[in-house]
Amino acid sequence: MADDGDSCLEDEQVAIVTEKLALIMTSPTPVSHVQLACCSSHCAFPWQGNELRVYINNDFGAKPLKLIGHHENISALAFGTRQDPFLLCSASNDYVIVWDIERCYRRDIEGLTASGVVIGTCLGRVQHLSLCSENEKVAVCSGVKTYILHMQKKELIISLSGHLGAVTAAEFCPWTGHILVTTSEDRTFKVWDLRTEETLYQSAVLSASPLLSLFISAEKRQLVTGSANGQVWAFSLPDDFRCRMVTRVDLQKVEQRRLKHVEGSPVNEPERQLQCLFPGSVHGEQADTVEISRPILRISPCSVLPSSVHDQERGGNFYWIGSSDSLYVLDIDAAELRTTLYLKDYPNLTISMAGSWAIHEGDKGKTLCLMSSPFESAIALFEVQVPEYSFSPCPWEEILSVIPSGPLLPESPLNAVLVKKEVSKVSKVSKPIQKPGPDVKVALKDRPVTFHQRVKSSGYTTRPWNCTSKASSQKKNTALIKTRKKIRGIFPEYAEDSGVPTVLCNQASTAERPIPVCCLQYSGDGKQILCGLGNASALLYKSTLTGTPAVYTGHDGPINSVDWSFNRQWVVTSSEDRTARVWPIGNAEPTLIMGGEKFPKPVKSAQFYYLDKFLLLSSGNALHLYLYHLDMARDDIKRYHQKSLCKLVGKFKMSSGTDITCTSAINQLYSYIVLAAGVDRSVEVFDMNVGHICADIPDAHTRAVHHISQNQGSMFSSQTHDLYSLFLTSAATDGLKLWDLRTLRCVRRYEGHTNRCHPCSSTFSPCGRYIATGSEDNCAYIYDVRSCTYLHKLQRHSDTVLTVAFNPAKPELVMGTLDGKLQLFRPSDGAAVL
Repeated sequence: MADDGDSCLEDEQVAIVTEKLALIMTSPTPVSHVQLACCSSHCAFPWQGNELRVYINNDFGAKPLKLIGHHENISALAFGTRQDPFLLCSASNDYVIVWDIERCYRRDIEGLTASGVVIGTCLGRVQHLSLCSENEKVAVCSGVKTYILHMQKKELIISLSGHLGAVTAAEFCPWTGHILVTTSEDRTFKVWDLRTEETLYQSAVLSASPLLSLFISAEKRQLVTGSANGQVWAFSLPDDFRCRMVTRVDLQKVEQRRLKHVEGSPVNEPERQLQCLFPGSVHGEQADTVEISRPILRISPCSVLPSSVHDQERGGNFYWIGSSDSLYVLDIDAAELRTTLYLKDYPNLTISMAGSWAIHEGDKGKTLCLMSSPFESAIALFEVQVPEYSFSPCPWEEILSVIPSGPLLPESPLNAVLVKKEVSKVSKVSKPIQKPGPDVKVALKDRPVTFHQRVKSSGYTTRPWNCTSKASSQKKNTALIKTRKKIRGIFPEYAEDSGVPTVLCNQASTAERPIPVCCLQYSGDGKQILCGLGNASALLYKSTLTGTPAVYTGHDGPINSVDWSFNRQWVVTSSEDRTARVWPIGNAEPTLIMGGEKFPKPVKSAQFYYLDKFLLLSSGNALHLYLYHLDMARDDIKRYHQKSLCKLVGKFKMSSGTDITCTSAINQLYSYIVLAAGVDRSVEVFDMNVGHICADIPDAHTRAVHHISQNQGSMFSSQTHDLYSLFLTSAATDGLKLWDLRTLRCVRRYEGHTNRCHPCSSTFSPCGRYIATGSEDNCAYIYDVRSCTYLHKLQRHSDTVLTVAFNPAKPELVMGTLDGKLQLFRPSDGAAVL
């Protein structure tokens, strides 16, 4: 009866599946849609319609416990959450009965008939049962109503009605016993307060198919629900129970993407099933395929232990998903499948299709799965043991890191040095001096009186050296002390314990007419803000958004990016006019103009790199690395002749040849890593130390990534080295994803904001705890890095928020909108509200 099998798990991991029990009933009564029950010690299911069989999980050779009391066919079963007393609740059209399992065992040993307690009668066909954590109340879902029964008083407490379709599932809130959540075939869920019998929250219509399953996580404070067409939603449950959608997963799309990556070929699931049914068919042949839905029949928590220290720090939010022909491990935070077990891949299993599931996770990574067949009266119980899941890298040999782990290679492009050309001075050949004739008049030239270029001062205006007063000495000492204090306080610590900037304290308008603010960036000391506009100009503001900004004009197209140098003396801008310009602070004329034939396509991004040693630009399908020399000297006659120069060190192309949409690199330290996103939805990692691509993420989003943001921290705050491996990617219609560079896996997904068409950007806070992003609903959102739901929703914007930036020195947040408005937010403590 037992059999071990292999499955096509990711990273060549193998799950061990062992069938423990398989029973086929002679009764024609179907058990396909009956709610089964399974816990750590026992499993229970209907037998021959109106009887119950209870088995001990560790001893299937023992005689099962037979429970008789129903006259109609049993339709739902549920175990209690406590072991003392250990209760089982069963329901049919006639009765709802509670069984004390320990008492029933004792009576069976004594030779007496085991009996239960009837707590409800004639409630109709029950689809779902759920017991509260105190084992006092039972939620009975029958038709469009949900009945709340008291087990001790044996009476009906509340009857809840409000759904327009049959109620399919109900769960009590684990941390608040008077809160109940129900799902229905009307494609909505409701949050009920049992004390007032009122609805605290009702969702919108989530899907075109009914909602079938529900689970509430006490650890994450979330509810997870699934529909008949393979959609999974996760909602947060705050204290006021006003639910917010955290993420939505289309199981079929995620599965197809996983199969494409794991198996290395774009085979979709219908083709895969046809190959399983017809092994002789050749891949690639034209065949009529049908789309198979993935009903979410059961949702259960999964706590597969990670095998590395990095995985333990990362955590996870995993769930077992039971469908009609498969069993999945879904990471809700990342919206990705981690493990897939196809029942067809285990030919020795008695049942290859599931009508209902009961899943319980035991110790040491072993999970018990009880399922029924949709075509016959058959029950099977099997054990799944998934190996410790590791996020260790597979396609590359070493773990990637933003902070370099070794020195530069001798042939590294980063070793390049700019050699200036020296103008050789040609010495003139001296001619013999000829004395003029007596008739030749010689014009005398003016010559200096002394033989030196400088003459020492007489010293009449200086103080005598021996006349230093006590007052001047004290003044000098006071000035020295002030200077020392100023130097000591150049880099004050970032106030990490301060609140989140949520209060609007100042705003400014960049122009009289609406002009989009395309990009924003603070200077390294947080005292100035540089913003690029859609009218081909850049503005330099004070960090308080007060005063008249400095204007930088010269581009002929919208500004794509702006960037500060590490020494805060220069800024670089890139534009759609295929040029990049370097500007000195305090001067409206560019010192260096890069363009012309160098870039056949618009320069999407330009920034200083490797502590201002290089300029890194992206245009077309390549990254351009330049050495440069900036010279501000100008000749009044040759005013437009620039003495600055640049030299191309290397040109690094995308592996697929696609155009680059955005790039990111850290300039605050000597980092070799450069991230680049392409039009083909991929993200590639360049190692500038070796000068080529070291890793890539194919199909990072469903659309092309339009913005990449790395966790760069600031000089005012310190973070652990692991946090610098995090980066964000944004794509229209596909939300915001958080990635770990060490594994190149999506570790979390943020979908609370709206981003359908505009290139809304995102950024990390200097402390690394928060994420801010723009949105198209005239708001900005602040997320906690550790949670998928947003913390604050910043409103009072006049148009779409395109770009956001955190102040590196203070807890301040500035954002720019589509109509050219800048708004500054600070924490509520001490901020002046406008």
